[in-house]
Order: sequence, then C-alpha cells, then structure tokens
Amino acid sequence: MPMLILLGGLAGIKLAPYESLATLAPSIQIFAGVLIATPISIFMSKYGRRNGFLVGCGLIILGGIFGALALLEKSFIILNIGHFCLGAGIICFGYMRFAAAEAVTEKYKPTAMSLTLTSGLVATFVAAEIFSLTKDSLSSAPLAGAYLAISALGIIGCLPVLALRLTTEKPATKTQQDGQNDKISIFKTITRLPVATAIIAAAVAATAMTIMMVPTPLAMLGMGHTENHAASVINWHLIAMFAPSFFTGWLIQKFGEASIIITGMLLIAIGTVCALYNIELLGFYLALILLGVGWNFGFIGGSSLLQKSLTVAERGKIQGINDTLIALSSTFASLLAGVVIANLGWASIAIMVLPLMGFAIVFTLWLKLKPSLNN
Repeated sequence: MPMLILLGGLAGIKLAPYESLATLAPSIQIFAGVLIATPISIFMSKYGRRNGFLVGCGLIILGGIFGALALLEKSFIILNIGHFCLGAGIICFGYMRFAAAEAVTEKYKPTAMSLTLTSGLVATFVAAEIFSLTKDSLSSAPLAGAYLAISALGIIGCLPVLALRLTTEKPATKTQQDGQNDKISIFKTITRLPVATAIIAAAVAATAMTIMMVPTPLAMLGMGHTENHAASVINWHLIAMFAPSFFTGWLIQKFGEASIIITGMLLIAIGTVCALYNIELLGFYLALILLGVGWNFGFIGGSSLLQKSLTVAERGKIQGINDTLIALSSTFASLLAGVVIANLGWASIAIMVLPLMGFAIVFTLWLKLKPSLNN
C-alpha cells in the first residue's frame, strides 16, 4: 500500500488524458474494496482463508504486471485495470486480522489481530527503499520497474501463504434458508448493538483517517510548508497508525474494546483540534500522529469487537459487509476531501471530523453502559 500511494498519482499524471483524471487509478483501487470485500469473505468462509489469500497474491501479481504494461504501452485504461486488481488483492489481505484471531484461543484474539497490523510498520520503512531501487530499472518506462517489484512481492507473499495450515471453524448446525430469511438474518445481525458498534467504530475511524490524511500535503503546501515537511508528516502518521499495534491487543485485553474505541476517537478529536488551531509544522505533526494512533485504536478495537460478537456462521457475510462499508466510507472520504480542501479549506476538513467522533463516542458509550443489550 505505501508503494501504491507513491505510484498511483505519479503514473496517473504520466498517462491520464486529462489532468483531472490523474487520481482516477488510486480511486479505482480504493473502490475495488467496495466490490470485492463481501464476495471474498464469503469465498473464504466456503473454501478457507488460505485459498482466499492465494487469490489475493494472484491479484497483486496480476495488478503489478498490468501496471508495468500500462507504462510500457502508455495505456491509461490498462493502468486503471491494474489498480483495480491491486486494490482487490489488498482487500483480500485485510482478512489476515480475522484469520489470526481464529488461529488462537479466546484470550489472545485481540493481541493476534493487533499484531497482524504491525506488518504495516515494516511496509512503511521498506516501501520507500524498494520504490527508489526499482522505479527506474526499466529505462524505456520510468516507474514500470516499481510495478514489477509489487508483482515480485506478490510471488514472495505466496510462499508463507502456501505453508499455512489453518483449521477453518465450521458452524455447529447448517440450516437451509431462503433469500428473504437470509436478508432478515443479516439485518438482525448488523443491528445488534455490539455488531453495529464494531462496524461504526471501524468505518468512522477509516473515514476520519482518510479525510484528514489525503489533503494534508496540499494543505501544508498551501500554508507555506515544504514538500519534505509534508512527506515527513505523512511518514510519521503511517508510523503512528501501525506502531501501537504492538500493544493495542494487550490494552484491549486489559480495558475492553469499548474503552479502547472511545480512547481512539478522543485522540482523533484532540488531533483535529490541533489541526484547527495550529497550522504551524508542530500542529500538523501532532494532528497526524494523534490521528494515526486514534485510527489504530478504533480500527483494531472495532475489529476485535466484531470478531467476538459474531457466531461462526455469521462471520463470512458480516465480516465482508464490515470491510465493504470501510472501503465505501474511505472512497467517499477521499473524494470529499479533495472537494472540501479545494473549495472550503483545511479548517473545514477538521470541523467535519469532530461530529463523527462525537457520534462514535456516544454510540460506544451506549454499548459500554448497557451491557444487558450485548446479547
């Protein structure tokens, strides 16, 4: 993902027929999650996590090849196809957190889910080096080498996946339901308070993170900061997103999912206030670091709460719906951020986030204060 943050816009600028379409490929990449999240979750529930992750590896390999081919052939259409495949592959790997939880006993599920996200910290440091080493490796097509490097990562990723021997949990009983009853079951499941809280927490955290992170470089440049300053702020934001994963699971075990979700939303709210009242470099650092840690708490807290609130039979569809909503909210937030920053400015971005945090906090407090509703 960090490599694609660098590649998507740069390749788009080279190949897009109009400047306004330069960010179309990254947007299609995010939107792929909306279309793929639920089908791949159902696929995994039927055929196993391992096979689902192998599908993800294949999509990453294919997407990288399409990306390189697009630059070699100077085809904007092929570039967008490539980014769709890459976005779909990334969504498949998002289910690693649930697979990790299923591989351990109840006590260690939050820790297992949390630790899977530490891979993002590794990616943050490694991606820039791989990008620098490979982007000009094909002299006839700058950036194509970096796309081929992503395909190589997909091939390397197949190896540990092939070695996985996960035992897929099966429902105790299987009942035959018609389509109408199945829909009613899904509706009843997602409206149970713990499940609804989990979905809202993860979606709100993703929305806040996207709507603030995406326009940060533009806002900083508009306020007189340099490109290097903007890159540094984003880098520290990515570190803040993933570094807390070493201890988030332990915090959830000690204090519970609801408390960690509320803490995460409060941290995002504080970061938003920093962004609103301090547009100096320190203000951006504080805002984006707090945003990163808050996202981590909200996302992992929500994922852990969802996992423990679902039966084995419910997981395939409901986990898919959860990740679909996260992808949909991120896509909407990304598009909205560009419009708002261009027309209303940075302060409006910050003001929009605060009501979201308030809503998520109130909803989670309802869960925390009314445990009798959790069943």
